[in-house]
Amino acid sequence: MAGIRWPPEDSELLQARAPTAADLISDDDRSVAADSWSIKSDYGSTLDDEQRHVDASEVLSAGNFRTASDYSSDKDEAEDEVEPSMLGLQSYWDATYADELANFHEHGHAGEIWFGSEIMEVVVNWTKNLCINISKGHTQNLADGASSKCESVEEVNKWLPIWSVLDIGTGNGLLLQELAKEGFCDLTGTDYSEAAIDLARNLAVRGGFTNITFLVDDILETKLERHFQLVVDKGTLDAIGLHPDGALRRIIYWESVSRLLAAGGVLVITSCNNTKDELVQEVDNINHKLRALDSEASSVDVDTQKEPPPFLYLDHVRSYPTFMFGGSVGSRVATVAFMRS
Repeated sequence: MAGIRWPPEDSELLQARAPTAADLISDDDRSVAADSWSIKSDYGSTLDDEQRHVDASEVLSAGNFRTASDYSSDKDEAEDEVEPSMLGLQSYWDATYADELANFHEHGHAGEIWFGSEIMEVVVNWTKNLCINISKGHTQNLADGASSKCESVEEVNKWLPIWSVLDIGTGNGLLLQELAKEGFCDLTGTDYSEAAIDLARNLAVRGGFTNITFLVDDILETKLERHFQLVVDKGTLDAIGLHPDGALRRIIYWESVSRLLAAGGVLVITSCNNTKDELVQEVDNINHKLRALDSEASSVDVDTQKEPPPFLYLDHVRSYPTFMFGGSVGSRVATVAFMRS
């Protein structure tokens, strides 16, 4: 997977996960067909997307924002910025999901589980327990790792149905299927690739998951007007950061998420290219920009220093295996939760 940090010993896994550029463009017909997928949505937009791009560009030019790869809070020296990759381009994902959709129709294959089934299982179970603890008002000790596990059927049936869930960059939608199995009922998945949404819908129908809604929508130019209590992201921010304009697009990403997430709602983001500390630092940095924008949009003078930040760190997964590399201990994957104030 170009541009994503993995331990050296995982080179074989790396090659198996991501085709090379030559693999992607070797079939001209597939590339042309994939590029022809159109983005459709029944939802009207209330956002000025052009102005958001201008705002993000101004922040970058002023030097007020750093990408997560610039941070080195858990390292002795800063690493080089992540190199752009084809994984940051929509044409790559259109071609990938066009291929997976064809494989589904021909062979019934569900496609790849991004980060693997074990990671997905951890994310789902951890998110379920997090939401139940929050519903019960048990948020004080989350950051200290003192949250309790919630396994009773009564707690699941009582608390999880009230959480509206949005999976951004849903891909084949399997993460939402697993969340549905755990007791979440109000589920929506979006992706900018129409082929991905077609695949997700087919898989949901096959699995009998009639309560999952799938929509073609780009998180960077979202047409959704609804607020969600839980937003999940498994690899989408990673892919956005691999675009040639990744730094700018990451800013727009956080602005979009802040609009979609309800007050008191939770964002659970899983990344294989950022550590927990890097994500927390990135959110701290973007909080300053979002508070400034809120102040500008308000007709009343607001002391941003006294206002709570838009995103508050809640907790992170502590059970992922760690490895030692370059004198530092790290995890291959980070899952971090933030609450919208």
